[in-house]
Amino acid sequence: MPFKATDYLPYDFANRRHIGPSPDEMGDMLKLLGTGSLDALIDETVPDEIRRKEPLVWERAKSEREVLYHMRRTAEKNKVLHSLIGQGYHGTVTPPAIQRNILENPAWYTAYTPYQPEISQGRLEALLNFQTMVCDLTGLEIANASLLDESTACAEAMTMAQRVAKSKSKAFFIDENCHPQNIAVMRTRAEPLDIELVIGDPEADLDATAVFGAIFQYPGTYGHLRDFTDQISALHDAKAIGVIAADPLSLTLLKEPGAMGADIAVGSTQRFGVPEGYGGPHAAYMATKEAYKRAMPGRLVGVSIDARGNRAYRLALQTREQHIRREKATSNVCTAQALLAVMASMYAVFHGPDGLRAIAQRIHRKTVRMAEGLESMGLKVEPETFFDTITVEVGHLQSVIMQSGVQHGLNFRKVGDTKIGITLDERVRPETIEAVWQSFGLTRTDEDFTPRYRVPQSMVRTSDFLTHPVFHMNRAEQEMTRYMRRLADRDLALDRAMIPLGSCTMKLNSAAEMMPVTWSEFSLIHPFAPADQTEGYKELIDDLSDKLCQITGYDAISMQPNSGAQGEYAGLLTIRAYHKANGDDHRNICLIPTSAHGTNPASAQMVGYKVVVVNSAENGDIDVEDFRNKAEAAGDNLAACMITYPSTHGVFEATVTEVCQITHDFGGQVYMDGANMNAMVGVSQPGKIGGDVSHLNLHKTFCIPHGGGGPGMGPIGVKSHLIPHLSGHLDDDSGSGAVSAAPFGSPSLLPISWAYCLMMGGEGLTQATKVAILSANYIAKRLEGAFDVLYKGPNGRVAHECIIDTRPLKDSAGVTVDDVAKRLIDCGFHAPTMSFPVPGTLMIEPTESETKAELDRFCDAMLAIYAEAKDIEEGRIDRENNPLKNAPHTVEDLVGDWDRPYTREQACYPPGAFRVDKYWSPVNRVDNAYGDRNLICACPPMESYQDAAE
Repeated sequence: MPFKATDYLPYDFANRRHIGPSPDEMGDMLKLLGTGSLDALIDETVPDEIRRKEPLVWERAKSEREVLYHMRRTAEKNKVLHSLIGQGYHGTVTPPAIQRNILENPAWYTAYTPYQPEISQGRLEALLNFQTMVCDLTGLEIANASLLDESTACAEAMTMAQRVAKSKSKAFFIDENCHPQNIAVMRTRAEPLDIELVIGDPEADLDATAVFGAIFQYPGTYGHLRDFTDQISALHDAKAIGVIAADPLSLTLLKEPGAMGADIAVGSTQRFGVPEGYGGPHAAYMATKEAYKRAMPGRLVGVSIDARGNRAYRLALQTREQHIRREKATSNVCTAQALLAVMASMYAVFHGPDGLRAIAQRIHRKTVRMAEGLESMGLKVEPETFFDTITVEVGHLQSVIMQSGVQHGLNFRKVGDTKIGITLDERVRPETIEAVWQSFGLTRTDEDFTPRYRVPQSMVRTSDFLTHPVFHMNRAEQEMTRYMRRLADRDLALDRAMIPLGSCTMKLNSAAEMMPVTWSEFSLIHPFAPADQTEGYKELIDDLSDKLCQITGYDAISMQPNSGAQGEYAGLLTIRAYHKANGDDHRNICLIPTSAHGTNPASAQMVGYKVVVVNSAENGDIDVEDFRNKAEAAGDNLAACMITYPSTHGVFEATVTEVCQITHDFGGQVYMDGANMNAMVGVSQPGKIGGDVSHLNLHKTFCIPHGGGGPGMGPIGVKSHLIPHLSGHLDDDSGSGAVSAAPFGSPSLLPISWAYCLMMGGEGLTQATKVAILSANYIAKRLEGAFDVLYKGPNGRVAHECIIDTRPLKDSAGVTVDDVAKRLIDCGFHAPTMSFPVPGTLMIEPTESETKAELDRFCDAMLAIYAEAKDIEEGRIDRENNPLKNAPHTVEDLVGDWDRPYTREQACYPPGAFRVDKYWSPVNRVDNAYGDRNLICACPPMESYQDAAE
């Protein structure tokens, strides 16, 4: 019998991609909660006075096919030319095996930061390879696991130099040949910290006795090659620090920073297989001497042992330093570019030292050949010696030749009013050089390909690099693919199970949203390409910004911050610039509740603010009276408050508007942390309830994946009075200065968030928020009676996350929050956020993406853990030798005699664990104390890699 038209029910496939529970499952969840509808639950959870009064509506939600068609048409508005602009960004070739098996593989891009080392061994090994690669290339002893971009790495190096230098100077020297964006970001960082910058020629203008440190670009932005050994020696004599910003590919041919005596080296690994992407994301690096390892910002992967004495990797030393030390932290960096660092490390493994050196040699020889052709026309080419960059004097013909280059499919760099800069890269073919000559009016017929070099013999690298066997493994694609697969299999990411991390919003990163990232029209655009070549990006950024303004209630968005912490910093800089413009330079006090995110105090310190901590009330809310008293005490010196909404305690505080009003009454500005925006989209608007500025974690609420600890994006939204004070870029002297290397941060990620908004529509985004709140309340209800939920709203509801108290288990059974977290690994789950913001607790955020079956599997696992703790408490299981204390269990535990007072099945197949598709931790519990006592941050010996090498 044929179907009737009335038999067809509306079904929104795009929304159902992102919203896990089916309508029937939602009904069952609501029934358990004792409420009649999803809207009724929201009424019970979100205070009426902060509710959005009108629905979030824009054009009809698009299907996946419609979105991909629409994005393809938008992408086609970008013009993909071969950019020879240089300035720290280069064409590169991503090996297809790495693109398919790393960049496009959810096992890599959906993983979380490796704070739980037992389930992160694969990416930790890849990041250790990255650190080893950086140490070898720079000739320094220790490297971190990446920073956000080269410019912010330069700024971090400057402040690190100030911390470790014995010089008492307040001045820092910057080589005038540094890339302009590096100088701009260092200017921004220096000003609030009262660091005086001296910018000039290192050979003529550097007075080593008058600075605490200096940074040099190598090679220089216009191509110059200089040996900075003498300058760094003079700095050391004056007890100052020498920093070199170096292109790592050039270091395969050139004398390394360590050989010049550098104390710190920074740079970008973008040209190690990571596309330009209109500016990012790319993994920056930082390396330093062993003596300064504890002052280095960012993450550091170290080698330790597990409970059986086997090798195990972990994060060391600086792990979440800003969460622990708060306003005393040396940096607010809480993320890295892990996914891009993994790509860069695999690029080095793929090519090996000989392959990298061959790439560098080809680039250099082509640059020499190109320069010779231009010189044959009588043109002046500078400098005399170079690696891949030259500057050509063309006089009044500059604009003509620049346009001629475009007509030949090339972008050159405008240098001053009479010069053109050209930088060659890995993608350059002989035809490219011919096109360069033709752009200058030369028809070249000489086919002399004799290799010639213009690197001074004194600057040729003589030391070995990438000597570890991992960089010499059999690089047949079959073996490379298996190596990447082996590492991925050691990890637990969203492609295997829910990652219920409070505050981190580990939600679906749909395949349709991810696909455009690798399209050439988005990935092969230089960040400083002419505006008429980036109209597709402009359309994308403008429309996404408009949608984010509608969502947040703000009047403008800046896309420049390329992480959440960078967003905090940029937002506070905007507030600071606003006060300064109003003649209120004296405003320097920032009120921060104890419940705020850990990076908030560190960010406030970075803009020169004094942090005053505000207490929490017994119910977890901000203590309004304490807030009022401290705002009154600050008086005319109050600059800002930083609050998180909903609070980090997982509650919509009804007093938020009062807190905002108090701040405004005393002349301060409200920074509302947007980390918990997944509980607000379509339901409440920070810009309408008192916020003046917020950052948005696009890698949380708006579906950019975490990538094992980065990439991320942290754009800020501001009210209209703050718009003139937003961060600028390079020649833009208005606002609060540049905070990232590229004008739009990491824009190649923005197609993900834009696609998410287009597919969901305003109604779908609102539904996602409501279901996220439903899922959190469902978990809280199911765990009731076993675990107490620390904080709830007036009606007994939580927001999108909840904090459960595991401290009673420690008191009654000796079971710590660590024990619970490691036992969850046996069940096939990543642990929730541990001991933040309350020590000894777990903060759970399920998101809207998880199905009811997965929520139930997690609850079953938690209830079984509680039952095991009760067995210990009541003497049925030994207090020290039990499944919780011995977790996680590995396959190795099943080999040989079993002498534990519980069965193998109890150990390895607790409730929640899959029988067939069980995730097995590759190591037992990692010994953190051993790792810090015996710090090893480079690749271990060859025998560790026997299974991966020929």
